[in-house]
Amino acid sequence: MRLARHGEKHGEKGTTEMKDTEDVNVTADPVLVEIVEGTLASVEMEVETAIARTARSPMIRDAHDFRAGIHDVRLRKLTGRSYSALVQPIVRDFPIGEMNPGDVFFHNDVYLSEGGIGHLPDLCVTVPVFHDGEVVAFVQAFGHHDDIGGAVPGSMPSNARSVFEEGLMVPPIKLWDRGVPNRAALTIMTRNSRMPDSLAGDLDAECSACLMGARRLAELFGRYGREAVEACFDAIISNTTETFRRELLAKIPEGTHVWEDYAEHDGVDPPRLHTQRMTLTVDHSAPAPLVIDFTGTSPQAKGPINHAGDYADGVFLKKWLAPILRNLADTPERMAELDVNEGVVPLIEMRFPGKGTLLTPVFPAPTNARTFVILRLLGVLAGVLAKATGGRMPADQETIRYTGVYGEGLDGTPYLMREVLGGGSGGRWYADGEDTIHVVPDSRNIPVEFAESRWPFRVERLGLARDSGGPGLYRGGLGYDKHLRMLRDASFMSIADRSILSCWGVNGGRAGSPFVVEIEGRPMEGLVDDSPVRAGEVIRVRTTGGGGWGSPLDRDPALVAADVRDGKVSPEGARDDYGVVLTGPGDDLRVDAEATEARRAGLRGLRGLSGLDALPEAGRPFFDRGPGFPSLSGGLPHAEVDLL
Repeated sequence: MRLARHGEKHGEKGTTEMKDTEDVNVTADPVLVEIVEGTLASVEMEVETAIARTARSPMIRDAHDFRAGIHDVRLRKLTGRSYSALVQPIVRDFPIGEMNPGDVFFHNDVYLSEGGIGHLPDLCVTVPVFHDGEVVAFVQAFGHHDDIGGAVPGSMPSNARSVFEEGLMVPPIKLWDRGVPNRAALTIMTRNSRMPDSLAGDLDAECSACLMGARRLAELFGRYGREAVEACFDAIISNTTETFRRELLAKIPEGTHVWEDYAEHDGVDPPRLHTQRMTLTVDHSAPAPLVIDFTGTSPQAKGPINHAGDYADGVFLKKWLAPILRNLADTPERMAELDVNEGVVPLIEMRFPGKGTLLTPVFPAPTNARTFVILRLLGVLAGVLAKATGGRMPADQETIRYTGVYGEGLDGTPYLMREVLGGGSGGRWYADGEDTIHVVPDSRNIPVEFAESRWPFRVERLGLARDSGGPGLYRGGLGYDKHLRMLRDASFMSIADRSILSCWGVNGGRAGSPFVVEIEGRPMEGLVDDSPVRAGEVIRVRTTGGGGWGSPLDRDPALVAADVRDGKVSPEGARDDYGVVLTGPGDDLRVDAEATEARRAGLRGLRGLSGLDALPEAGRPFFDRGPGFPSLSGGLPHAEVDLL
């Protein structure tokens, strides 16, 4: 299905008026722009707060794996706190002129979402905002729900070969009509779910919250008038375009830069390198200064790691990738101030390979583990920008993986526990990475107290995974170390990448530790649906550490000693990875300066800490992918694109 291009008008089914941001003549009152921008952020937060307080499922209410978004009538995303799905598929199938107050639209069909939905558990509701009888904006929410049917509990079968195994597909439909819920559609959806009460409660929470958000936005239009508010929308988006062009893109040298990274397995074929390749061309005189070409990306996988990104000119991926550009800001404080809204879209042109690749899969290719691709693309853009800017990008991170158990509770009723565990972020050119972060804004691990009161296991440990962060001048952040002792027999499930490959280090920094799961010493693969766990056995989950930035032999020995005191680095890691020799116990730990200097001199004589650094200087790679890469590359120590 085709979405109308910029410049086409409303009226016909499948068309929508959209213009390039730079063509807009912005004449908004700057004070009112601040008021409107603050109101949009407030409404978005109010919608998300309402969902979190009224939803039923642990994934939505407790793990907070959802987000809201506000879009104008031209389908442009106005808010910048989080990424969101798209309104394009709704207006494609339901003409704006035929919408009514109280309507709520719903969809989760990956291939009919214009690239805004990545896998079927992400359910999306969209509510039009009305002023003087006309649609003036949209409020939208989408999130990851516990179960929408399919072959396995949680609707993410790790060895799926078709989207039909992954759950119920719903193209855009009208779920509420003028305030009246479509009970037949709701019954069909809940009947297909193993967790019908949670699904019904979550959908009710999301629909009600978005309707409330629509009322709040209508009040804004009523207070200031449509013309003034829409002029502010134009200004908000135009300001983002100009800010990114002036402050961020100007720091990227013109030219063409190439890099690639890999997913390691797809759940069907044996582990191998599934390539995601990016060629970045920078031309500051062009209307779109950045051209991102994905030619060279591997063919679509048999298993569920594909992502349908080549719809609506890649507009979802543009907004998904753009936050990486904020790392080019002058200071971390300035970086935190920069929103990513529709204003980034005209700055980026995307060129996709033909149908049949990881980013251009052909229906009905499975997609439930598409995080392996879209998370990796964040790192690929960071990597290619690191090459272009001499390393002014963070090292790698992998901050989404799904782990969980299912079975029967102590009362004999079935249960499903699934959570999204984060990992360490990459070291940066000015600071260490952060520990146990989650890329979904405000998402988190499931609280121990809640988990133990609801499900038949004990959480015996929830802490930081020592030595997991990649060594560097600035160390990678640490991953989780979580231990569950089962009280009843159950099945373990995992959807995780980076169990062989590691989060890469950059500019002399070393790779972090990969994802590891063991059940009573039995190692688990990253993709598994139903590994049995007996009562009394312990599941040990250790998530990825971020890559390091800069040589670990240049790190301040006092910082290494502090890391050892804090339990983030072991004494052995201090000696072997950082060349720091420590003496004394506990809080009296001290650096032996003379021994440290001698050890670092010896390590520098070996040109670092691994075989990669034994290469001649001119052939030394700019990236360290860790020891897992040679096992999948046929013995190659690094990729050709890793050289500057």
